[in-house]
Amino acid sequence: MTGCVVAPRQSTPQVGGDEQQARDTVIVGFTVYAPAGTDWRTTDQVRIRGELCEITGEPGDWGRNPFTGTRGPVQFAADRVTG
Repeated sequence: MTGCVVAPRQSTPQVGGDEQQARDTVIVGFTVYAPAGTDWRTTDQVRIRGELCEITGEPGDWGRNPFTGTRGPVQFAADRVTG
């Protein structure tokens, strides 16, 4: 689908923990902002930057702006498929 905005989703690991390994943040997936009115489900898979990803959690529709009446994007989290 064209017209999507994709942002890396990160988490800050515990200082000194196993996940840190001299890094400040770890990319754990993507947050996707899809065009208004698109239909996404938690069972869907998407290809982001060449990587197959699964939608995690319930996609959220931003609905209509109460001031302008324009529709907002549909937002969802996507994680790389492993295994």
